[in-house]
Amino acid sequence: MSDYLQQYNAPLTGLLHWEQWDALLAALRGANDGGWYAYYVGEEVPTTPLSPAHLDHLIGELDRLLRRDHQESYLGIVYVDDTAQPTFIKVYDPNHLGSSCGSGTQRVLPGWILSRCPPVDLHAAVANPGGRRRWWHSLFT
Repeated sequence: MSDYLQQYNAPLTGLLHWEQWDALLAALRGANDGGWYAYYVGEEVPTTPLSPAHLDHLIGELDRLLRRDHQESYLGIVYVDDTAQPTFIKVYDPNHLGSSCGSGTQRVLPGWILSRCPPVDLHAAVANPGGRRRWWHSLFT
């Protein structure tokens, strides 16, 4: 099993509060040395890490998207391996949650994964919502 899949399947800490998300973003910005990969599950798997400027832009846009589309007092859709020194982060799409915990009949893959490890294709046949695909592509053009 690849390192990426091991990290993907490893136990992660769920962020329940928006303050935890804010702290995670601060930790990401503090560890922004250009070694992060951003993967929109179901899209082409990235082969190169983001530049520091692009990661900063991406996490700013992801923050805006989550705050706009997940208007709850709690978060509960972000999971991380280490909140202080993250290397693997799963973010579930607030408009495509289904049963992200796996308790339903069909497990929903995360929308986005940020990792230090080069990603592998999790599910080639995942049908991502078109609006999210356009949003994702706009971040790279």
